[in-house]
Amino acid sequence: MNFKLILTALAGAAVAIVALETYHRIVPAGGGGVSRDEIQSIVREYIVAHPEVLQESMAELEKRQQVAESEKARTAVKEHSQAIFNSPRQVTVGDRQGDVTLVEFFDYNCGYCKQALGDLNSLMKSDGKLRVVLKEFPVLGPGSVEAAQVAVAVRMQDPTGEKYLAFHQKLLGGRGQADKARALAAAQDVGIDMARLEHDLTSDEVKASIEESFKLAEQLGLNGTPSYVVGSDVVVGAVGLASLKEKVKAARCGGAATC
Repeated sequence: MNFKLILTALAGAAVAIVALETYHRIVPAGGGGVSRDEIQSIVREYIVAHPEVLQESMAELEKRQQVAESEKARTAVKEHSQAIFNSPRQVTVGDRQGDVTLVEFFDYNCGYCKQALGDLNSLMKSDGKLRVVLKEFPVLGPGSVEAAQVAVAVRMQDPTGEKYLAFHQKLLGGRGQADKARALAAAQDVGIDMARLEHDLTSDEVKASIEESFKLAEQLGLNGTPSYVVGSDVVVGAVGLASLKEKVKAARCGGAATC
């Protein structure tokens, strides 16, 4: 239960009640000052008689907060668009010249990311003009960080993104907790040069790549995985294939409902 929302809704309800009820019931009666007890009594009576006002206030507050957060996220996307969509440290797959870009922040130990992998694969298969950017965002512990470090090293020797995507699908789609050992095994299975990978793991690029993802996530207000940027919109959570398609379509239409 979000007590902050409830208290804010109560405050909003009290203001409305006092504005309406006090005017009609107290001011005409004496025109003098209104005691605190009288106001509290009126507020209580009104809330008891009309409890739906609390739900209405909370719903309106949540709606306004969502609008404000969406606007804030769009502003952040605009301000950091180069790093979000065109960083030299990202992996780009799908149509590299596509007309719409979908960016995913993911963690190899995120159960929701594993579920969402099928959605992304289906979306890429059905939309030949979609450009997909993958950013490691290891928020679920040391094993996730180790797997992300190996992933960056895979990217460093795979400019096309093809082997990285195969590695990504194998590790994210596999069972068990991802860590360095599992990530190395997945890299070897897709044909990565393991001697070079071990060398690259010690490079500053690995650390810089992961730090960049965390910085972008902070700027965008992301605190979990999977999270997406589609066009100018930020989408948090495994929202499903249909929702992702709608976001891609809206981005392709310039934000219009239809095109």
